[in-house]
Amino acid sequence: MAKLKLKIPVKRGDRLELEVETLASSGDGLCHYKGYTLFIPNGLPGDRVQGNVIKTTQRFGVVDIFEQIQLSKNRVDPPCPVFLKCGGCKFQDLHYENQLEFKIQVVRDSLSRIGGIELPEKIEVLASDRQYHYRNKGSFAIQGKASDPKIGFYSEGSHKVADSPVCDILLKPIIKAKEWLRQLLKKNQISIYHEKYHRGLIRGLVIRHSESTKETLVGIITNGDRFPRNFLSELTEKKKLKELGIVGLIQNINPRPTNVILGKENKILWGKERLTDKLEDVSFHLSLGSFFQIHPEQTLYLYKLIQTWSDAAKEKIIVDAYSGAGGIALWLAAKGKRVIAIEQLPAAMEDARLSAKTNGINQCQFLAGNVEEHAPRVILEEGVHTFIVDPPRKGCSDEVIKTLMESQPEQIIYVSCNPATLARDLEKLEGYSIKDLRVIDMFPQTHHIETAVLLQQGAATV
Repeated sequence: MAKLKLKIPVKRGDRLELEVETLASSGDGLCHYKGYTLFIPNGLPGDRVQGNVIKTTQRFGVVDIFEQIQLSKNRVDPPCPVFLKCGGCKFQDLHYENQLEFKIQVVRDSLSRIGGIELPEKIEVLASDRQYHYRNKGSFAIQGKASDPKIGFYSEGSHKVADSPVCDILLKPIIKAKEWLRQLLKKNQISIYHEKYHRGLIRGLVIRHSESTKETLVGIITNGDRFPRNFLSELTEKKKLKELGIVGLIQNINPRPTNVILGKENKILWGKERLTDKLEDVSFHLSLGSFFQIHPEQTLYLYKLIQTWSDAAKEKIIVDAYSGAGGIALWLAAKGKRVIAIEQLPAAMEDARLSAKTNGINQCQFLAGNVEEHAPRVILEEGVHTFIVDPPRKGCSDEVIKTLMESQPEQIIYVSCNPATLARDLEKLEGYSIKDLRVIDMFPQTHHIETAVLLQQGAATV
C-alpha cells in the first residue's frame, strides 16, 4: 500500500516569521510551522527571524534568514570575516558553554534514539582550553583566475570557495604558508584548475604544522606534473622556506575528475616527505595525507584516557583498528603495552613504522590492509583483550561488528567522530555495556563531535 503524502503547509518563496526552538545535529537552527519541520541555517535557539522558504521535502523544509528580528541571548560576535560564507565553522557566533551543551545533547539523543541506550543524567565532557587557532592541518580548495586565486574552504553545501586571508581555527603558521603560496601563484600567473572543464594546474593545498617541533609540511595538489621554471625556483628558495619553518614541499598529482582532494602520486620538490610532531616524549612522523588527530591538547587527553582504559589488558594483546599514522598504537606501545595496529593507507602505515623505529618501540606490530581482512585472523591467533576502533565517519562495517561479536574481546574502546554511526554500531554490539563515556571537544567552533566509549561485557556502570 502506497504511503499517503502529507500536505506541506509551505511552499518555496513563502516568507515566514519564525522562532528558532533548538539546534539540529547538523548545527542548523530548527523550528516547526503548523507541525512541519523547518531548518534555519545560522539560526540559534531564541532567535526570531523572518525568512524565505528555499527548499521543501515531505519531511522538512529549509529557510534562508532575511531579517533577524530578535537575537538569541547566547549569541556572540564571530571573529571570522567570512563566517557566514565559509563551511569550516558553525558556531563562532555561539557561546562556548552552549557549544558544549549542544554536543552533549547530540550524543545523548543519538545514543538513546538510534541505539536505544540509557545514559546517565550527566555526561562528562572535556572542554578545550584553546578554542581558536588549534587545528594542525588545513586542506584548502583553490578557484578563480591566475591573477586572483581564491583559497579557502567551501561554503556549506556548495563547491564555491569562501576566500579569506585569515582563519581563526587553524594554527597561524599554516595561514602564513598559505598566503605566501597565494602571492607566488599570483606573481607567476599559475593557472587554476576548473572543476567543470577539467583544465588548469593548481587544484588545492594541504598544509600540516607541528607546534612542538615548529615544522611545517606543504602539499600542492596539481592536475598535471609540470611547474613553470620561475615559479619552481621561487617556491624552493631556501631562505624563505626556513623563515616559514617549512621542512618539505610535496607535489601531489591528481589528474582524476573527482572531488577527492589527494591523488596517488607524490613528488618531493624540496626537503622531506614528512614532518615530525611530538606529544610529550613520543615522536610521530606524518606524511601529507595520513590521519592524525588535529587538536594537540585534546589528542593528548584522548590518548591518556585510552591508556587508562587499556591498563586492564596488562600483558595481553591490544588491537588498534583504523590506526592511521599509528597515534594510539604508538602511544600505548611506548607505555609498555603489546599492540597490533591495522591500517589500510600504505603511506600512513609507513609513517607508523618509521615512528616506531624513531621511538625505539619494538612491541608494536603493524598490519597493512583493511580491518575486515586482518581482524578475524588476529583475534583468532593472538587472543585479544582490548579491541580499539577509531573508524571514519561511516563507522564500522558489518564484517567488523560480526568479528567482534564472534570473538568477544573482554573490552572494546570505540572512538567516534559521528554520534549517529556510533549509536548504530553500539546497538549491534549485544552483550557489551557502556562502562565509561566521554565527549571530547576536539573541534571547537564546529558542530563536529568526538566521543570515546569504553565497552565491557556485562552490566553498564556509567
